[in-house]
Formats: sequence, C-alpha cells, structure tokens
Amino acid sequence: MSKMKFAVIGHPIGHTMSPFIHSELFRLNGVEADYSVVDVQPDSLDTEIPRLMDELDGFNVTIPYKSAVIPFLAGVEGVAREYGSVNTVRCRDRSGRTTDPVGFVRALAAADIPLEGRVAVLGAGGVSRVFAGEAARAGCEVTFGVLDSDMPAARKIIGDIRAFHPDFRAGVVGIGGLQGGFDLLVNATPVGMYPRTGAMPVDRSLLGGCKAVFDAVYNPERTALISAAREAGCRAQGGMPMLVWQAAAAQEIWLDVSFDRQDVEKVISAATAYMNQHFTGQN
Repeated sequence: MSKMKFAVIGHPIGHTMSPFIHSELFRLNGVEADYSVVDVQPDSLDTEIPRLMDELDGFNVTIPYKSAVIPFLAGVEGVAREYGSVNTVRCRDRSGRTTDPVGFVRALAAADIPLEGRVAVLGAGGVSRVFAGEAARAGCEVTFGVLDSDMPAARKIIGDIRAFHPDFRAGVVGIGGLQGGFDLLVNATPVGMYPRTGAMPVDRSLLGGCKAVFDAVYNPERTALISAAREAGCRAQGGMPMLVWQAAAAQEIWLDVSFDRQDVEKVISAATAYMNQHFTGQN
C-alpha cells in the first residue's frame, strides 16, 4: 500500500512547524504518510489547487489562501462557513473545514483556562475573528484592543459575528485604552514573536486585572507577555498547544482517528524542543 500524501500550502511559506508536528501525530496512530510544504504562487491557484486535490489525500491551508481556497471546494463544513475560512481540505470529497477554533478551545481547556466572562482580544486579523467568534459562542463579552488603523476591521468582525450570534456583546477601543479587569486576555497579534522577543502588545500594568492570558505566538515558547502575565499572577498559555491541537483535529478529519490529551501533550513538548533547536538557536 502506497504512503498517503498530505501538505500545507501558502505564500510565502518558508519555515513551518507543520511537517514536524504532523509527522509526530501520524506516528501516534501508526499512519504511513508524507507531509510536504507547497508554496503556491497567487497566479497559479486555478491550476495548483485542482492538481493538489487530485494528487494528495488532504492538505492544510495557511496565509493568504484560507478564504481563496473556498471556491475550489465541493463544500464547506462546520464553523468554516461562519468564519469564511478553511485551513483543512479533505481531498476524497473536496470538502473544507477550519480546525483553528478547535485548536484554540482545546488549548485553553488543557491549560485549565475557562472561556467565560469578559474577554479582551488584541488585534483584528483572521485569528482574532476565530478567538472572538469562539468567545461569542461561549456567551462572553468581548472588547477588541486594536491600533487605530484596525478599528474598521474590528468593527467588521463584530458585525460578521453578530450575523450568527445576534446577542454578541462587543466593543472596540484603541489598544492603549484597554481598562478594567478581564477574565481572559488573548493576543492575536504577532507582537513578541521571534526575533523581537522583548516586545509586548500591552502594558504590563493591565495584566494585574486579568485572570488568564493566552498568547497565540508560539515562538518563543515563553513570550514577554506570558512571562509578565505569570509574574502578575495570571494563568497563562502560549500558542504551541493551539498549533498542535489544530493539526490533530485536521488528522481527525482526514483519517477518522482520535487523539488523547496525554499523547498530544507529548507532541507539544517534542514540537517545542524542535522549535527551540531549529528556529531560535536554543537547546
């Protein structure tokens, strides 16, 4: 029996943790599979997406194609319709889903961080939409903290979410204007990402009023925001567990398998060690 074939597509796409993480997850279930990285040029989408669907068993989609891939699919399932975003394609039926929400929720649960009450979401990009949407689904009140230039994008996210959750309570402020206590603060910006590891998206004085912090940045393992949050007494979690859990959810879609929490935690540890060795120079 020939090996199954999977990939991640995007542009530009260079260093990515996906091949390592998926290889570790395949191994857990004894699956023989190859996982490659494919840089798809924007002007070749029309030919490359159909070719990949013919040649692969499934593929992941990253920036900037999470919405652009949708017209090529036979169907979009689950909350991918709500978010207008697909990161996982199953080629046998040409269906698309998004596993980012599952990754987020499972990462919070694994860190014993409840998704409840008042939530601050920093940033107004695609992952911000996922975080805010899952908060809306959980009945939370969301405050977006954004740059002035991102206020229209944040307001659009609120309107889009209210189309599915009419009672969604949300507002937008400048990121420097966040005030008061939050049950959860979520960083959906790249601030603090390697190599600019000393940067923080908010002033540390805000963290004293937060119960928990989730930072979507996974490189470095412990961002300046995570360190400051823990010093302030917050429960805090970085982004690697979300990255691994969303990959596990993709394999559940492709292969009809399941993963237990202990096994995934081992992959998270292995992925963190791999990242520290290959992407940050740490040992």
